[in-house]
Amino acid sequence: MNKPDIREIIKEKILVLDGAMGSLIQTYKLEEEDFRGERFKNHLIPLMGNNDLLALVRPDILKEIHGVYLEAGADIIETNTFSGTTIAQADYALEDAVYDINYYSAKIAREIADEYTAKDPGKPRYVAGTIGPTNRTLSLSTDVNDPGHRAITWNQLKTAYKEQIEALIDGGVDVLLVETIFDTLNAKACLFSIEEVFEEKEIKLPIMVSGTITDASGRTLSGQTAEAFLISVSHMDLLSVGFNCALGAKMMKPYLDVLSKKTEFGVSAHPNAGLPNEMGEYDETPSDMIDQIKEYHEGDMVNIIGGCCGTTPEHIKAMAELAAKYKPREIKGDCC
Repeated sequence: MNKPDIREIIKEKILVLDGAMGSLIQTYKLEEEDFRGERFKNHLIPLMGNNDLLALVRPDILKEIHGVYLEAGADIIETNTFSGTTIAQADYALEDAVYDINYYSAKIAREIADEYTAKDPGKPRYVAGTIGPTNRTLSLSTDVNDPGHRAITWNQLKTAYKEQIEALIDGGVDVLLVETIFDTLNAKACLFSIEEVFEEKEIKLPIMVSGTITDASGRTLSGQTAEAFLISVSHMDLLSVGFNCALGAKMMKPYLDVLSKKTEFGVSAHPNAGLPNEMGEYDETPSDMIDQIKEYHEGDMVNIIGGCCGTTPEHIKAMAELAAKYKPREIKGDCC
């Protein structure tokens, strides 16, 4: 479907990203049988909790969730592929299903995004192919007795990312979203793979990069400050650079301020609904988050706003209504 280039739209309006996928999946109270379906009925390892698998066994759930976020006002919906690499799926012995997981998750999101664009061409909807950080790290040792030990190599990580990226593109995504980056070296392996795939397929899609500040020290898990993180990924031509997860909107603000003042790319933010309570739940209401996110807009900090852990369609609706009142942060460079 023909629609305006997101690289131009981002200069005209603040784009709204969707909210948490996992939080809504939990409301369906799924059982082991839901994750198995017919295809994995006789799989030898328990599959409950492998949310990425729903694209193959319960696509109806993903369609419903994408739909409620689009109804709430999201301009961009994310594929349900946060753990869609052979590295992450190895925990379930599902490495062979990785291509299908990503391809069909992208296809599901593509179809419903196109439905909403067709209903309202003045508000085009886009699909971001979500690429998570994996559960391995290139920068840190997993053996306290051997600082040089690594649980994975650069080539292994690059190969895993490449398979995911190819499937997401084949499924029809508009954007690639490298998110929740706790180790920038992992992200650089992913970005290297993206460049390889672009060259081989002779295409180029916009790229969003989103790191995560893990605590009050203001650093990623691998030790970088916000500015160091920005410098490390700025060799790429990006649609946006930003932060998500780990922190609520209020705690994320100073790090977004750094990015907004230092980068020529767009800036994205999708914070959690506060910090998790003792039960692992998120307590901030849409009103709570909006009071904090309003400062992003007043400070001219963001081009893309959305939600991460604990956010719901109600949060995204409130964000969309607020964003419509402000102009986007000026992008000074030539975007991607």
